[in-house]
Amino acid sequence: MDRATFACSTAFFRDYSSSSQGAFCLPRGHVDFIEKVESFTYSDFFRDYLIPNHPCIFSAKFTEDWGSRRNWVTWDGKPNFDHLLQKFGEAVVPVANCDVKEYNSNPKEQLPFKEYIKYWKEYIKNDYRSSRGCLYLKDWHLSRAFPDQDVYTTPVYFSSDWLNEYWDAVAVDDYRFVYMGPKGSWTPFHADVFRSYSWSANICGRKKWLLYPAGQEEYLKDRHGNLPFDVTAPSIQDRSVYPRYNQSQPPVEIVQEAGEIVFIPSGWHHQVYNLEDTISINHNWVNGCNVAIMWCFLQDELAAVQREINEWKDPMDDWHLQCQLIMKSCTGIDYKEFYNFLKVIAENRISVLENGLDDEASAKNTPKAAISTLGMLHAVFDLKRTVKVLTSLSANEDFKKLDLTSLSPPPEALLHHLKAAIDTALL
Repeated sequence: MDRATFACSTAFFRDYSSSSQGAFCLPRGHVDFIEKVESFTYSDFFRDYLIPNHPCIFSAKFTEDWGSRRNWVTWDGKPNFDHLLQKFGEAVVPVANCDVKEYNSNPKEQLPFKEYIKYWKEYIKNDYRSSRGCLYLKDWHLSRAFPDQDVYTTPVYFSSDWLNEYWDAVAVDDYRFVYMGPKGSWTPFHADVFRSYSWSANICGRKKWLLYPAGQEEYLKDRHGNLPFDVTAPSIQDRSVYPRYNQSQPPVEIVQEAGEIVFIPSGWHHQVYNLEDTISINHNWVNGCNVAIMWCFLQDELAAVQREINEWKDPMDDWHLQCQLIMKSCTGIDYKEFYNFLKVIAENRISVLENGLDDEASAKNTPKAAISTLGMLHAVFDLKRTVKVLTSLSANEDFKKLDLTSLSPPPEALLHHLKAAIDTALL
């Protein structure tokens, strides 16, 4: 991050509210196409797309050196089933049935990868029909299962990735996925986990994206407050069911070609179709630009849980704890883990600012090496955003009702350390 971008981000977030960032709207239908690698810097992306929460498309030049682009694709641009079977045939993978709706999503099953590829070949041979339905391999943690495979390198633009930095540190989960599906497979209308950013790179094939800027989803809810499963279904135009649909903007439509990367802004709902047999790589990620949106999302989720079990508030001694447990089961995180998330992010940056990076650490693909690559000013920006959200969390009444004695260091001490580190770095 250069000084001009640091100054720009400081000015933006001085007057920032998560609603103003999330509600950013595009000129109608316009999405920028980033053509050249050599003329597009990290600061360009940070200033023009991350801060304003604006989508864009990166050309295939940004992925042309990836191992998956070379090895997973045949000469005519189709999935290289033989190579994939050789490398991953014995893996077990999550597969969704696109033809079935259960609880506003597609039901999933676990299948051997070799069985899925056999199905896919037969599906193509049978003119994209099967008694099993249209099956879509999605949310496969391939990088975690096969860390030594030469698949891809995360572009620098997406390297400030707090979600995967944290979950790698606690060795519990990650938000790096591979998707593989035949022509006609699709993902229903949704926003990404924690209202995170996402980036999605097509290794082969083509996708169509329908994007709705944050806030537009409110006009797409039915009279019970539920979001649609499919925003293209004729039923959504029934005003007795979807009374505010006519107030919504048309979606921003993107057709993503092979090799291209789509950047999806934080909190934008979307629906996605595979127009051809397609393989893609996707990351969900949070950083200093959208961590406040994540925090607002968590507060909304907790409030929804509290409304749902409000009748048990008086007879249940540990009602506040139960609300946290339910929220974690639904979203994957509760308030105390969110504190630990902020702590890990903060301590990694404080370590780099206070101690620098030794030669051994800088040579490795580690979070601290990534922090160092992005520069001291980026680390300071991250700490300033962490202070802002941590201050709000510490003052939150639901957070204060929890047993916080297990948190180390206590929130007040961590905040003091963060502010001191920022002051020292800016001297």
